[in-house]
Amino acid sequence: MVTPYTGLPGGVAVSHLCVYDWPAADGPHGGTPHMHLTCSEAYVVTGGRGAVQTLTTAGYEVTPLVPGTVARFTPGTVHRLVNEGGLRITVLMQNSGLPEAGDAVLTLPAEYLTDPETYAAATTIPADAPEAERERIARARRDLALEGYRLLRAAPEGLADFHRAAAALVRPRLAEWRERWKNGAAAAAAATGEQLDRLE
Repeated sequence: MVTPYTGLPGGVAVSHLCVYDWPAADGPHGGTPHMHLTCSEAYVVTGGRGAVQTLTTAGYEVTPLVPGTVARFTPGTVHRLVNEGGLRITVLMQNSGLPEAGDAVLTLPAEYLTDPETYAAATTIPADAPEAERERIARARRDLALEGYRLLRAAPEGLADFHRAAAALVRPRLAEWRERWKNGAAAAAAATGEQLDRLE
């Protein structure tokens, strides 16, 4: 007997995102470039305008974002959101629970990707810090990730090294992730299988 699945259809997560409008050193306003290791992601644009920059082994692309745009990308895609004015997005994320458990790795320079402790020291925003301090840390973290992102843009052959470093960072958490997946997306798929069996 499969345990009933009570989450959203397909084990997805839904969130609403107002993209940072902070200016960056290279000109565009926007967020922190990062990559998901196990989760596909989709954007449904509900307001404003902007773009998403993506970097994969196939190359660099820019997708304009306007109301009604639906953009998606797979695990292993480095992506950066650019806010050109009031950009608002509904985000659909595969494997609910995994992104919150650390599935995203920021594109920090290589010296910050050597081990989980070094990475955490560079990326953690204290939950109990005053709002102004949290914003300062978030902006510094974004700017540091942009440094690594620009290096990857300039020398795409380094993307494989980034992939390996990101995988090594999250490896200690894979057992936890597997349990979350079993209780989420895998449980949703198993429930569908049981429903199909009952129809035979």
